[in-house]
Amino acid sequence: MGQGFFLTFEGLDGSGKSTQLRKLAAWLESRNHQITVTRQPGGTRIGDRIRQLLLDSRTENLAARAELGLMFSDRAQAIAEVISPALAEGHVVLCDRYTDSTEAYQGGGRQLGSEIVLKLHEAICGGLQPDLTILLLPDFDASLARARRRNDRTKKSGKDENRFEQEDEAFYGRVYDKYREIAARDTSRVIAIEGDARIEEIHQSIVKVVEEHLRR
Repeated sequence: MGQGFFLTFEGLDGSGKSTQLRKLAAWLESRNHQITVTRQPGGTRIGDRIRQLLLDSRTENLAARAELGLMFSDRAQAIAEVISPALAEGHVVLCDRYTDSTEAYQGGGRQLGSEIVLKLHEAICGGLQPDLTILLLPDFDASLARARRRNDRTKKSGKDENRFEQEDEAFYGRVYDKYREIAARDTSRVIAIEGDARIEEIHQSIVKVVEEHLRR
């Protein structure tokens, strides 16, 4: 079977990327595409254990380079166990976050820089790049506020994935700026959708872009 199509969603927590990924998955299934949906960190048994360590607010004093290494350990497992096999079967793979997130959060937010992230991506991921990346860039303040409200709700339910939400606004400003830098650098792969349009309007914009890329 032929090579599949690898599509990633990126953006700050609270940007709406997970909602848009679910809507696109439903749209693709309605048109008889075989799809595989995954996320990072997580998406595999090993990855889910790494995710718990990375996102739990009780994880303290994790060095920035250790965090970076864990992100790529999760990614290597996901590629081997989920992404590469699905692409080989001709699936459309939808992934919530990929290396752009690592470049934005660890390269930008943690101030490790892009170079180390891109070198690790080449070495550990074999340079596997998405065919298309949808980057959602709503208003910065609104996005951050939504993320913190959502994580307050999940924490009350007993699920703690709030470690990054403890970071200050300056951290998230660096993440946001790095995302913009990535989009400006890789215009053929990254489609940035900016502003606070309604969910359905954003979905229709994404569908149009995905249809065009799949036809190619």
